[in-house]
Amino acid sequence: MPHVSRRTLLKLAASVPIAMPAVLPSRAMAAGKGKTITAVMHSDLRITDPGFTTAYITRDHGYMVYDTLLGIDASFKVRPQMAEWTVSDDKLTYTFTLRDGLKWHDGAPVTAEDCVASLKRWATVDGMAQKLMDFTASLEAGGPKDIVLKLKEPYGLVLETISKPSSYVAFMMPKRLAETPAGKQIPEQIGSGPFKFLAGEFQPGVKAVYERNADYVPRKEKPEWTSGGKVAKVDRVEWITMPDAQTAINALQSGDIDFLEQPSIDLLPVLEANADLNVAVLNKFGFQINGRMNFLHPPFDNVKIRRAALLALNQKDVLDATVGNSKYYEICGAYFACDTPLASDTGAGTLIKGGGMAEAKKALAASGYDGTPVVIMVPGDVQTLKGPPIVAAQRLREAGFNVDAQATDWQTVVSRRASQKPPKEGGWNMFFTFTGATEVMNPIVNNQIAANGKRAWFGWPEDAKIEQMRDAYARATSIEEQKQLALEIQKQAYEQVVYIPLGQFRLPSAWRKSLSGVLEGPAPPVFWNVDKSE
Repeated sequence: MPHVSRRTLLKLAASVPIAMPAVLPSRAMAAGKGKTITAVMHSDLRITDPGFTTAYITRDHGYMVYDTLLGIDASFKVRPQMAEWTVSDDKLTYTFTLRDGLKWHDGAPVTAEDCVASLKRWATVDGMAQKLMDFTASLEAGGPKDIVLKLKEPYGLVLETISKPSSYVAFMMPKRLAETPAGKQIPEQIGSGPFKFLAGEFQPGVKAVYERNADYVPRKEKPEWTSGGKVAKVDRVEWITMPDAQTAINALQSGDIDFLEQPSIDLLPVLEANADLNVAVLNKFGFQINGRMNFLHPPFDNVKIRRAALLALNQKDVLDATVGNSKYYEICGAYFACDTPLASDTGAGTLIKGGGMAEAKKALAASGYDGTPVVIMVPGDVQTLKGPPIVAAQRLREAGFNVDAQATDWQTVVSRRASQKPPKEGGWNMFFTFTGATEVMNPIVNNQIAANGKRAWFGWPEDAKIEQMRDAYARATSIEEQKQLALEIQKQAYEQVVYIPLGQFRLPSAWRKSLSGVLEGPAPPVFWNVDKSE
């Protein structure tokens, strides 16, 4: 197959358009409402339960509304947020004590029972939390303000697990909401964070609105990543849906919006030349592109067919189509992120070298593939998410797969990927996303590498060997042992094609210089600490 250029991608993308409303705000929109930041995020917000999906737009919503027991700073050091903690001498009991002044948005006090219920709900869906629960003997309230976690044996990742900065995040919510089953969305958005969600102004596909929580008591430390004081310095934040890249660029330049999370890479020179704008990468670690197959249904319930699909793909085509500018991407075969202590190209083969198509055709012919359609979900409303499935569909067709590329929007993908139904009944065979590099840096934090069947992340791979090695990694006490185990896990993950790592990239954000205090971090953007000049 010839190299897929970005221009070719744009032509192909035009064949799967998604009709989405675009609301262009005016400067008068916020009149009488105090200081208002108007932002265009990377996606429309439709799912508001941060325990229902790992979609970043839902995580971003979570950070607006909810708070966490712990945070992390730029040195990856765990810091208190809602709670301080103590550890028993035998390392088996962790006690988290809530700080004073914490209230839910409905005015009720935050209690330890609320937080225990929140942790338990989170632990049913998050891979790293599931591993923590494997080592946990009990988790209960020890009084109105004390959360007591008792372990079966010492486990060195307790604090790192509860403080993890991205999907799924251990957000705290009232017990009555936290008791909602994880597979069902919570009925209302009541947190204790620095902003309140205005449900009455929420228009999916149009806008989401947040107002400053006047009752929030921030920590006194300076804000850094997800730690420190979460001070809301503006009265409102409005997320406006604007899927057309050029429209969003024009709105930012004219001052009709203040912040653009993911401007098109192709249009960056225009923004960089504008003296009224800042353009910077807020997440310096970047993102890993992931291709995920559904292990429950044909054809990818057959490992031979998964391997043929792996051989058909290569990182360069995907990265060129997604990002285009090699300044912002990196080719590497590491499951556990490029340029980390656990990084390795072992097992990647033609994925990073290219030239695997002939081998893919041969492998597919020998696999017993019977022409079962491969349903690939192709979101057309998010610039960075439409490229990978379009390229993959082309490559898989060339290898001999019968591909059914179904045009949709990203929020539909986010909802549909949770379905375990067969593709003919509304399920799927393959989707693509990207994950923050800090979320894949080891075999425990990496949700996608977990292979514990129906408990696993969407796609539901099952491999006892990987799970045994993940357990061993969790118990490992030396970096040498961890490196060896990570290497063995990567080999097995490539062998079983648990998912396909398709390279890493970084995305700049752009904002008007009237905004100050925009924070870097592994889960940007956050809107606390951000002020707006008149």
